[in-house]
Amino acid sequence: MTKNHNFFIDLAFNLAEKNLGQTGLNPSVGSIVVKNNSVISSGVTSSNGRPHSEYNALKNLKNCCGASLYTTLEPCTHFGKTPPCINIIIKKKIKKVFYSNNDPDIRTYQKAKKILIAKGIKTKLIKSKKFSRFYDSYFFNKKNELPFITAKIAISKDFLTINKKNKWITNINSRNIVHLMRYKHDCIISTYKSINQDNSSLNCRIKGLNNNKPDLFIIDLNLKLKKNLSLNSLLRKRNTYIVTLKKNKKKIKIFKRLGFKILLIKSLNNKKDFSLLSKKIYKLGYCRIFIETGMTFLNFLLKIKIINDLYIFKSNKKLGKKGQNNDTLKFLKKYISKPVSINLNGDKLYNYQF
Repeated sequence: MTKNHNFFIDLAFNLAEKNLGQTGLNPSVGSIVVKNNSVISSGVTSSNGRPHSEYNALKNLKNCCGASLYTTLEPCTHFGKTPPCINIIIKKKIKKVFYSNNDPDIRTYQKAKKILIAKGIKTKLIKSKKFSRFYDSYFFNKKNELPFITAKIAISKDFLTINKKNKWITNINSRNIVHLMRYKHDCIISTYKSINQDNSSLNCRIKGLNNNKPDLFIIDLNLKLKKNLSLNSLLRKRNTYIVTLKKNKKKIKIFKRLGFKILLIKSLNNKKDFSLLSKKIYKLGYCRIFIETGMTFLNFLLKIKIINDLYIFKSNKKLGKKGQNNDTLKFLKKYISKPVSINLNGDKLYNYQF
């Protein structure tokens, strides 16, 4: 095994990546325990955020005296619903602690190092180049008390967003990446138009990850969502909200009987309105939103500058007369430059970070 600290930090990030989007308002953290240059234990933040990764990595170790702990985020120092992670680090007599980011939570920020050094435990901050953006969403959550918003759109080689002859524009490789993106977010926002047109369940369909069904928010101000849809079969397995206006009292009762939850708003015309909606969603416990919608709603979000991360999947095939657009792509084209280095068997993926 290597003695390279970055190797072990990146190994911890690989663990953290497994539960990204599954840990509620807590960040997904990965931890590796190393002794005599060998990994003797590991842990990741549990689903819904507790227990924390350091506890999971250390709880069952009987002989880790003198070992080193590599963790992706500064160990917590405060009492919440569980004791602080520094307690078990001290109790298990860990010799050195390496972490890749300071925790922006003011209850912990830069406090772990002081406490651990006072107990004779060496600490060091080690940045990871490979996972430098891993906590972008968590840092955004803490700073703004809003969810981090990622959006995606699929387009053909000739810049069309609707395939009139087929449900899909891109190939299976691109669609699998989208399923993985769904897995890494705790909720999805779509519109009634997109869902009525595609009849999509908007769940993760990758073998081994398909138990995860991100909760769903459907923008449907006038309640035009069809009653007979594939997603109805998932109403008991996940929370599905319809975002609508207060005036639709009779229709609201019908959708409630079907099993939908209702999120009432006054309007959705501008950035202020969408920010208020985002705050409502954040207060419900969601921190990573994945936008799956058509070009019209995406243009609205781009115009009001509410998106944090944009992914554009571009097919290697033209649609010509088989395709169409319901709205202009003028906002979208400027975000297509250098493709992401990933093999999608002919398709290309572009990512723009706002």
